[in-house]
Amino acid sequence: MSPDRPQRLGILAGAAGFAALGAVAIGGVARNVTRRADARVDPNSIEDFRAIYADRASFATADDGVPLAIREVGPADAAVTVLFSHGFSLRMSSWHFQRQQLAAVWGDNVRLVFMDHRGHGRSGAAPAHTATITQLGADIDAVIRSVVPEGPVVLVGHSMGAMAIMGLATRAPELFGDRIIGVGLIATAARGITEAGLGQGLQNPLVDAFRLSVRRVPRAVRAGRGVTRAVMLPVLTAASFGSTFHSPALSQFVAAMIQNTPIDTVVDFLRSLESHDESAALAVLSRIPTLVACGYEDKVTPLPNSVELHGALKDCELVGVPDCGHLVLLERPEVITEAIERLVQRSVR
Repeated sequence: MSPDRPQRLGILAGAAGFAALGAVAIGGVARNVTRRADARVDPNSIEDFRAIYADRASFATADDGVPLAIREVGPADAAVTVLFSHGFSLRMSSWHFQRQQLAAVWGDNVRLVFMDHRGHGRSGAAPAHTATITQLGADIDAVIRSVVPEGPVVLVGHSMGAMAIMGLATRAPELFGDRIIGVGLIATAARGITEAGLGQGLQNPLVDAFRLSVRRVPRAVRAGRGVTRAVMLPVLTAASFGSTFHSPALSQFVAAMIQNTPIDTVVDFLRSLESHDESAALAVLSRIPTLVACGYEDKVTPLPNSVELHGALKDCELVGVPDCGHLVLLERPEVITEAIERLVQRSVR
C-alpha cells in the first residue's frame, strides 16, 4: 500500500460519512435533490444573516473555563430575559428571524440573549469529554449567572439546544419555577433520537467510518473538507426544509453553518445524542408554562416526539407546522416567533 493510501481512504471515508451526517444533522430526506431550477423570487435574497453579530457582545466563562460567545438585545434591567439555545452543528444566528421580529415587537420590555454552544460558532472548542447534553445544560446555567444574575428568564431551545435545556432541568431543578419561568422546546425529543426518522442513521456504517477516520487521520479528513462541500450542498438543500420550501439564500446560510462547524464537534456531540435521555426533566418542566413546536415533515425529531413531550407536560402549548422540516424556526419563522410571544405572555402572568 502506498504511503498516501491511508490518507486518501481517510478523506473518502470522511467525505462519505460527513455527507451522511449532513442529512442527519439538519433533518429531512433528500427527496428533492434533483428538483428543477425554480424561477420564483427568493424572499431572503437580501437578508443579512450575520446581523446578530453586530449586537452587544460579551463572553461568559463555563465552569471548566471554555469561553461562551453571547449577543444581547434590549436593556439589562428589562422585566424578563429570553435566552435562546441553538441546535446541533448550528450557531446563534440560526435564530436570525426571531431576533429581528421579537426585538421589533417587544422593544425595551424584554431582553434577548443568544449564545453559541461550546464547539460551535464563536465559542471556544469543546474538549471531547465535555461534548455532552449535561455539559451544555451547565453552560446555559453559566450564561444565566453571567448576564442574567437576577430576574425571571424564559429559555427557548431548538433541537440539541432544547435537549440542553432539559439537561439543565435534570441537573438544577431548583432553578425552574423561580428563576426560569417558561421553556420553549422546538423540533426536539426527550429521548429515543436513534429510534425514529433520520436519527436511525447514526448507526449507519458510513457514520462509523467517518468517526474512525476522524480519530485515525484527522488531518486527512480536514483536508477533504472541500470534497464534502460538493457532496453535501444538494443534500443540505433538500434535507433542511419541507417539501414546499424555496430560498436559495437560506439554504446557503444553513450549509455554511454546518460546514463551518469543526469536525471534532460534529463527531463528539453525535456520540452524546445517541444516548440522550432527559425524560427525568419533564416532571421539572411541568412546574412552568412550556411550548413544544415541530414541523410535520421533520425527519430528525419526527412529530410523534413532540406529541410525546406535550403529553408529559402540564401547562404546554403544542404547535405543529405543516410542510416544514427540522429547521422550522427558519422555514416558518413567524409561526415560531408568535408561539414564543405567547409563551412569554403565559410565563409572566
